[in-house]
Amino acid sequence: METALVVGGGGREHAIVRALAPDCTVYVCASNRNPGVAQLAAGVETLSETDPTAVADYAETVGADVAVIGPESALAAGVADTLEDRGVFAFGPSAENARLETDKAFQRQFMRENDILGCPAFETFADADSAADYVESTEGDVAVKPTGLTGGKGVRVTGDQVTAEEAADYIRTSDWDDWVIEDRLVGEEFTVQAFVANGEVRPTPAVQDHKRAYEGDEGPNTGGMGSYTDGSLTLPFLTREEYDDAVAILEATVDALDGYTGVLYGQFMLTSVGIFVIEFNARFGDPEAMNTLPALETPLADVIRTARDGDSLPDLKFATLATVCKYAVPAGYPTAPEGGVRIEVDEESVGEALLYYASVENRPDGLYTTTSRSFAVVGRGDTIAAAEAEAEDGLTAMGDGLRARHDVGSEALVERRVNHASDLRAAGSE
Repeated sequence: METALVVGGGGREHAIVRALAPDCTVYVCASNRNPGVAQLAAGVETLSETDPTAVADYAETVGADVAVIGPESALAAGVADTLEDRGVFAFGPSAENARLETDKAFQRQFMRENDILGCPAFETFADADSAADYVESTEGDVAVKPTGLTGGKGVRVTGDQVTAEEAADYIRTSDWDDWVIEDRLVGEEFTVQAFVANGEVRPTPAVQDHKRAYEGDEGPNTGGMGSYTDGSLTLPFLTREEYDDAVAILEATVDALDGYTGVLYGQFMLTSVGIFVIEFNARFGDPEAMNTLPALETPLADVIRTARDGDSLPDLKFATLATVCKYAVPAGYPTAPEGGVRIEVDEESVGEALLYYASVENRPDGLYTTTSRSFAVVGRGDTIAAAEAEAEDGLTAMGDGLRARHDVGSEALVERRVNHASDLRAAGSE
């Protein structure tokens, strides 16, 4: 494999490009020009990631052997399908297989029909009024989900974020018609991503993302304010058996799909009665890719090359490093983010941490915020505490107009997770 095209210009794609660049020539196409990606890539083309023809034309122009598709919106638009039709191997699922992420009703029905473990009780609705009426009338707390893509910000949970009445009002006043209403899952969330090709599954270390906007897990959901890994496959609150249960769900899902290729991401909930699936994603997570790819010692290019050639995927090797990722976001994010604000990012002050640019506008006179996350820093260390300290030092690159969750990966927050998981197991044994 000599030339790779990466589709997308966020923090996740910055991590992908950094992992590929030592072993092949990398080109990038995205709707934005990521300054970190531009430093690593042989060329960057600004185009719509959801325009399959434009992406395929650029792949042919640069002579790409393979294409790695980052954003879910590109997968939903059928970019992988068009690339394959043009003879470019796409490391990303077809639009049909990507429905596992892009259509939450399909996702739950797929799990039910194929007896995939970890599926909560759910109902689907084709109009907002019926969904709202159901939420108001049902007993117990529920998770309210638009069926389509919402950037991680569309879900509302009664008994946690909102009341049943507020959830019903949210449904009736939203722009969506189709809904999934499912039993609320209570427990500890974690993510396992896996490389998938030729019927094989190669899992990566578990990650815990932090969706809530503010310290102490307060505020609305975001695209992810930060995440951490331990120096092993598991997390401090997660046993190896529980990790293996999650991987078994991913393997069963791949077995039930038709020729899935790419990354399959399972967001799981450890509950008092076992592991449940919150959702599947059909690509690397953001920020989770920034935790796992820097620790991956197996060349990413080798994984993709074997997938393309139909060979057995290599066994993955990871450094025994804990990682902590912390995102810097615009003031007001996610409900009223202040876009168009000039910011300063002092790259030298990042120190030993890794810097990943995400959604910034690179104008001639400097960097400006958009309405999404701006950049992330990733600390690495022998322990989570050491990695967290390095990430926190790296946040000194953050100037005015940005904020972060400083508690991601902190000792107090991790200890709270461990205690919560212990309480869940005790409740399950009663």
